[in-house]
Amino acid sequence: MPLLDHFRPPVSKRIQWNTLHSAWASRLADQLCERLPPDFRAEEHIKLPGGVEIDVATVRDRNSPDNLTDEERTSWVPPPRTWRVDVDYPGQFEVRVLRADDREVVAAIELVSPSNKDRPTEREAFAAKVCNYLVSGICVIVVDVVTSRRGNLHNEIVRILDLPAEQRLPPETELYAVTYRPAMLENRPLLDFWTRTFAIGEPMPEMPLRLTGELFVPVDLEEAYVEVCRRRKVLE
Repeated sequence: MPLLDHFRPPVSKRIQWNTLHSAWASRLADQLCERLPPDFRAEEHIKLPGGVEIDVATVRDRNSPDNLTDEERTSWVPPPRTWRVDVDYPGQFEVRVLRADDREVVAAIELVSPSNKDRPTEREAFAAKVCNYLVSGICVIVVDVVTSRRGNLHNEIVRILDLPAEQRLPPETELYAVTYRPAMLENRPLLDFWTRTFAIGEPMPEMPLRLTGELFVPVDLEEAYVEVCRRRKVLE
């Protein structure tokens, strides 16, 4: 099915983009779990804008200050704060592939959110996160379907890594998916990447995801997207 614009009416009135992203990340994790070898696991890792992380439970410990007696409470009071400012934490919609035995992250899928593209500092922070994964030998897929913000995060990654200019996508490119696969050849660090561009009204591609060595699995962005749209009744 064609990709819909979830950031503008009429689709944005039927489903919020962060609901779609969250469900899409979960479906991609389910899809990967069906395809991964037995010694790997896939998990979604989601933080909503504002710093709410929905995959971490909050537990009240019995020794929490709210549960202490008057005798157990401390009289120490922190000094006056230096600053208090409003802050808009960027959202994070990510799927991680881990080894089952030690939970080491071996691959990741990053679904770009509007806040990742909002300002130069946010774009640089997102690109730096991806580069940190690559330096650690972790394969990363970046998927950008955001139409409400401009800014090409792949080109920001290319800039940070100081890669040749021809590795950039054209400036007018808005929607794309890229697989970054770090590799070593005779002690030389290399970076393989697969770029696919698309537009609203077009299907999304299948992308390769490297687990370890030359072991790859396919990530069907379109299949997961269609399933989410069907289940969330975005489709007529």
